[in-house]
Amino acid sequence: MSFRLPQALRLSPRYAPYALLAPFLLLFAVFGLFPLLFSLYLAFHSWEPTSGLGAMHWVGLDNFTFALQDEWFWKSLRNTGWLAIASGVPQHLVAIPLATFLHLAFKRWRNPMVGAYFLPYITSSVAIAILFSSLFSTDYGLINLAIATVREVPLIGHLMPQAAVDWLNDPDALKPAISMIVFWRYVGFNVVLYLAALQTIPPDLYEAATMDGASRMQQFFHITLPSLRPMIFFGVTLSVIGGLQLFEEPFILTNGKGGSDQAGMSAAVYLYRNAFDFNDFGAASAMSWLLFFIVAGLTWLTNRAFRRKDD
Repeated sequence: MSFRLPQALRLSPRYAPYALLAPFLLLFAVFGLFPLLFSLYLAFHSWEPTSGLGAMHWVGLDNFTFALQDEWFWKSLRNTGWLAIASGVPQHLVAIPLATFLHLAFKRWRNPMVGAYFLPYITSSVAIAILFSSLFSTDYGLINLAIATVREVPLIGHLMPQAAVDWLNDPDALKPAISMIVFWRYVGFNVVLYLAALQTIPPDLYEAATMDGASRMQQFFHITLPSLRPMIFFGVTLSVIGGLQLFEEPFILTNGKGGSDQAGMSAAVYLYRNAFDFNDFGAASAMSWLLFFIVAGLTWLTNRAFRRKDD
């Protein structure tokens, strides 16, 4: 026995898609669109949440002027750029050859290998940061232990630091430590991206190149890399956006304070501190919009750099 809705309760095909989309649109409006518009509104006001909504005061562009004249905001941008380059560039330099190797050498065990490389990406970033806090410990960290072990090896031992590295308190070591964590977490994600793209390249191209006498290296540079160009653009774009929004790793490693000499203070961490440590939500909102325009501009430049010239 089948059940049918009364005619009055049935939706016409014209309005049914909107009814199905309504729950998502409602949630997006509440948790996505409203915070976005409210942050834009806050950027032009001075407000401390403890004083209530009625305490908002219109300040015009003062928050943006303050942000552009704030030396710590510029320092956080420099830190963010350093971290984005130091962690992002090696990701792709390692992920592309590694994905190619997995594609050629591990056809039978490809899925387990991909799962192993993808595991850091789906692991909680907070858990990863806490784990690496122990690994970077000056007294009992495994990384300093490994450096001490290599230090005893002839010929290369003199290249290692002669004392234990204070990764979390030395300004010169903190940024490399954060970069290593970000690299370790996201390199597997890029491997999966490039491996998926490699499987779309027609094998006939490699067979024809082999018949013409092309070596593996020539095939890599003349077939593989040009075919991966769209995926490289996608991966680099994600790295640019993610690198400029870096928050969890530096926040956990520095206990939310930016570390010694503020060497680990990313732009996102500085926004957080302005909002929740200094109660200056107006300045934090203005900085967030400035960061948005920086991300948008760099994304546009990345698109221009990867766009093929018209023949």
